Formats: sequence, C-alpha cells, structure tokens
Amino acid sequence: MFGIVRPCRHRLSEGLRTEWMAHLCGLCLALRGDHGQLARIVTNYDGLLVSVLTDAQTGRAGAARRTAGPCPLRGMRTATVAHGEGARLAASVSLVLASAKIRDHIADRNGLLRRRPVAAAARRVAAGWDRAGARAGGSLGFDTAVLLDAVDRQTDVERAAGAGTPLTAVTEPTETATAAAFAHTAVLAGRPGNAAPLAEAGRLFGRLAHLLDAVEDQEKDAAEGAWNPLTATGATRAEARRLCDDAVHGIRLALRDVDFADARLAHVLLVHELPRAVDRAFGTTACPHAGPAAHGDGTPQQPGPYPAPHPYGTPGPYAEPHPYGQPPQGQHPYGAQQSGRPPYGQA
Repeated sequence: MFGIVRPCRHRLSEGLRTEWMAHLCGLCLALRGDHGQLARIVTNYDGLLVSVLTDAQTGRAGAARRTAGPCPLRGMRTATVAHGEGARLAASVSLVLASAKIRDHIADRNGLLRRRPVAAAARRVAAGWDRAGARAGGSLGFDTAVLLDAVDRQTDVERAAGAGTPLTAVTEPTETATAAAFAHTAVLAGRPGNAAPLAEAGRLFGRLAHLLDAVEDQEKDAAEGAWNPLTATGATRAEARRLCDDAVHGIRLALRDVDFADARLAHVLLVHELPRAVDRAFGTTACPHAGPAAHGDGTPQQPGPYPAPHPYGTPGPYAEPHPYGQPPQGQHPYGAQQSGRPPYGQA
C-alpha cells in the first residue's frame, strides 16, 4: 500500500474512520470490478482522495454506498463501502498513475526490474493498465490523455534534469496529472465552479507527493544507483522541506474556495494530515501510539535532524486548524452556514 495520506486511527472519530475505510475498500473493489483481481494491487491511500472529494461535493455519500462481502483484510467482516462514479474515477486514476510508477522504476532499473524479462513483463502490465484506465475514465467523461502525457513527459524531464534544475520542473508532470484528477471530481459532482480551486489543490498535492517520495527514497535510491530528484538536481532537503510546507499551505488556501456539501473527511485528510505526512517523511515527528494503527501502516517513525515546518505547531498567521469535535466558540462544527461554505477561513 503506498501513498502519503496515512491517518493514524486515533486521530479520526469513529464515524470518519468508517468513512475513510469505506472509500479505501470502495477503491479496491472498483479496481476489481472494472479491471480484474490483479488491479487491486494498485489500491493506495492517495487514490481514495478522488472518491472522498467527489462525495464531499455531492453530499450524497449515503446514496453512494453498498454492503461488501467478507474480506480477509477486514477480518472476514462485511462492510459498507463507497461505490459509483467517485470510486470508479479513483480506480481509473490509480491505474494510470501506477503504470507510470512501474515505468519509472523500469527506467531507473530498480531491483528486479534490472532484469530484462521482468522489465518486459512489467511493461506489458503497465500498458494494459493504461488502456484499462483510459476506458474507465472515458466512461466517466475523463480524458486520461492528460495523465498519459504526463507519464510520457516524466522520463524526458528526468533525463534533462541536472545540477541546478528547479525541483518544481521535475515535479510538473505529476502536478499536471493530479490537478486534472482533482478538478474532474467537480464535474462528477455537478459543481463546475469548484474545478479551478480543486485543480490548484491537486497540482500542489502532486508536487507534495512527488517530493515526499523523493525524500523517503533518497538513501535507498543512492544505494541502488537509481535516479532521485534531490540527488540529480543537487537540491538540499531543506529546500525540499520549504517546497513541501508551501504546498501544504497552498492546498489549505485552495480548499477555502471549494463549495463542499460535507467537508469533514476531506478537511481532515487534506488539511490536518498533510502536515503530518511532511513531518513523517522528514523524520521530525513520531506518532505516540505504537499500535498497528499508527500512521495507517503501523511503521514507527524516528525523529530526525530537520526542523519542524514554520506554519504548523508554532504561532503564526496560519495556525493549526482546530481538532474535529472541538470547534472554537461560535463556529459551526463544519455544518451548513449562512454563506453555504465550509469554514476554511476559520481554520
């Protein structure tokens, strides 16, 4: 399971935890239903954000649920899972972006992909996922050509990058792909006015995901002789940290302009959890809960040498949003307001 948004269960209320699992299982089952059992391996924590954003704008989450049968990953329990256009778009995007990750690893000659027969088989799988994702996306009015173009351009961008190349030049294809995916949730939800701010949020999320992946993999890439954005461009981790913090703040600002029907889960994942994802990648914080639910994957994190980001955890103009269930005096707890807008300006 991959992805940067891995909330620790102790930070989600029971209701939001149930919703988060509904989207995760819904993505997995949409992949199986549309693309077969093998496609389920691309289920990821970040892909479900597409499904979450779709539901958050429609306000009809209950109508987009079904009961799924027992699953070993749920202890052979049934569950209520997300289904419908949001989950299917999440599956389409996940397939295409997973194929990009495979091709990137082939180009970098990572691990077993150094072997030609393995690389050839992986290319066939990636090509099949591209076609399947395109078919599914087309049925939802989403042209995956923008994703495929980004995938194709990524290799050329990396080949052209060298010392002094801005990190944002390397992350641009990923930014473009995620911007398109986030924006299309507004189309599915029937809220075209949300497309522009969601595209901006998606662009910055793509930058963040790319950079955090580079930070977490830098040592392993160096040991394997694989290409890494930080190493190739000579960028420091401090520079990468600054770009990550700016992206987190930019996402929060963009979400203030989105007209949500029910922003609760989207707000938790994209406003509360992203700063923690940055801290986790740079080793500047550790979850105090040591159980298997920590960070969603149970992996303990060790503190590192990099300072905490400026806007979060320290006084400043962009203070940490209040915890769910404890809104400031006079603020409606993420419900309808006279303006009809969620209270991002209060965060």
